[in-house]
Amino acid sequence: MKVHHSIDSFQKLPYAVVTSGTFDGVHLGHQKILARLREISTQSGGETVVLTFWPHPRMVVSEDSQSLQLLSPIEEKIEILSQLGIQHLVIIPFTRSFSELSSNDFIRQVLVDRIGTRKLVIGYDHRFGRNREGSFEFLQQNASHFGFEVEEISRQDIDQLAISSTRIRKSLLEGDVREAHELLGRPYQLSGTVVKGKQLGRTIGFPTANVMVKENYKLIPANGVYTIKAQQAGTIYKGMLNIGHRPTIDGTTRTIEAHLFDFDREIYGEKLQIELLHYLRPEHKFNSLEDLVQQIKVDKEQTLAYLHQ
Repeated sequence: MKVHHSIDSFQKLPYAVVTSGTFDGVHLGHQKILARLREISTQSGGETVVLTFWPHPRMVVSEDSQSLQLLSPIEEKIEILSQLGIQHLVIIPFTRSFSELSSNDFIRQVLVDRIGTRKLVIGYDHRFGRNREGSFEFLQQNASHFGFEVEEISRQDIDQLAISSTRIRKSLLEGDVREAHELLGRPYQLSGTVVKGKQLGRTIGFPTANVMVKENYKLIPANGVYTIKAQQAGTIYKGMLNIGHRPTIDGTTRTIEAHLFDFDREIYGEKLQIELLHYLRPEHKFNSLEDLVQQIKVDKEQTLAYLHQ
């Protein structure tokens, strides 16, 4: 997949099969649109193009942008889309001036003049341009004038999947990573750099990697203990993850700590990519460190049992 970080770096195609949107999470609903994109390009001999925007539009135009929680920062989105067989990803820098572009100007200046759109595929509720004024009906009425065809993935098709980014966020905030997995079509991921913590874990026989997620807008699931798989330097490890404030030791900050099985290296400053597979239990305050250790041993037994199903 070719990644274009500006519309200016894109060379107009003779037959572009295009979709556009924020695609947060690139969930199964989005994947249905992308599958149709690939199908049309195969039939027509064209090339698939996904247009997306970064920063997320709400970061630029919304008054509550600080509360924004995304399923997939741009680096993660690029990785997912590359695995889905898309040929071109165009990342348009989203600014206030760009947000003022009318739907007519967006179609003419971006879709037609710069991309070479011959077929546009959109979801049933997709709108674009200033104040979201552009609709499927507008596109359909003016498609011949602009020189491309437009196809809408119907509401029935999307609703049958019962998928939305909002529903996935709700599932994760409730700790339901199983439902999130089903809606995304893959486990939910957290990626970050390993930083030094208080190193208490190694003193009780369960050393942990303290993971710092750099994007403050990345959605962190509910506090609790999770079964995970983690990738570090190309190797996959099984393990457990604790998200929370560590109340047993009177912790005051929220941390993300991974205990990887059969792993004993120091990896400070290195990247850890985590897949959340199963929610084991909520975070508890135990009466003593000994009680905490006993519970962690139970957590490990349950994790191993889950992974060997």
